[in-house]
Amino acid sequence: MAGGHEPRVAILLPCYNEEAAIGATIDGFRAVLPNATVYVFDNNSKDRTVEIARERGAVVRSVVQQGKGNVVRRMFADIEADVYLMADGDLTYDPDAAPEMVRMLWDDQLDMVVGTRHHEDTEAYRGGHVLGNKAFTGLLAWLFGKSFTDIFSGYRAFSRRYAKSFPASSEGFETETEMSVHALELRMPTGEVETKYLARPEGSESKLNTFRDGWRILKMIGTLFRVEQPRAFYGTIAAAIQIAAILLAIPLFITFFQTGQVPRFPTAILVTGMTVMAALIFFAGLIISTVTRGRREMRRLAYLAIQPPNTPRAD
Repeated sequence: MAGGHEPRVAILLPCYNEEAAIGATIDGFRAVLPNATVYVFDNNSKDRTVEIARERGAVVRSVVQQGKGNVVRRMFADIEADVYLMADGDLTYDPDAAPEMVRMLWDDQLDMVVGTRHHEDTEAYRGGHVLGNKAFTGLLAWLFGKSFTDIFSGYRAFSRRYAKSFPASSEGFETETEMSVHALELRMPTGEVETKYLARPEGSESKLNTFRDGWRILKMIGTLFRVEQPRAFYGTIAAAIQIAAILLAIPLFITFFQTGQVPRFPTAILVTGMTVMAALIFFAGLIISTVTRGRREMRRLAYLAIQPPNTPRAD
């Protein structure tokens, strides 16, 4: 790799009941990144996942709290490295793309590189999931002004400054959405590498529940929009209430200009209350946005306190 020094690469594999794939996954990544340390984070597997991982020489850690988000929180907290390469332990992500992802992140001094999935086998990436990915990617771009090609990809390379500044507040598969928004909000330099998405080996089953996890992802996007963009979130609500109040008030004004009277007092009181409510919500958004800006600045300072990729280490 150009310039600087060779990075310490940690390959992070979150796993749950992947005895059919974990051995081949470890071997595949070790073949293309022989100097990297492979960590398997077991999330309460009931099969031989842990035993096989240890036989392959991986460092095994256990995470009791169920859910990929909980695993990611533990991975970033416990592991010390220059580059963190995360992939699922089910052999669906192509190890051959890993060196390029690490090289791009290191040489270009990026904070995150996303492995965007390209598939030819319909069994690898179902049509419903493809459509959902495009819909949520478009929604994220609309709400935050920018997005990635594949926001749900679990194949990513991170810099140390990303890993140690990531709040990791989610619990399940919505963690990839949180990762994307974290990079967007702090305006981190990022990149993408297209990679093949492979069908699961026989005996390996997807842990993703389309509707349950889709709903959780949608809630996570809504929560992140409320927390990270409070002026837009509360301003939209205030505007909707105010527009409804104006529509209700139009007949009142027409009657008043025609007769000089306001006979429908309940409607007039409702319109007044809605207008006051809209104003309160709007100003609440302004106040919360000030708090959000302070929080973002603190995260930015924590991020800047860590050395960027491909710079000489103090040690």
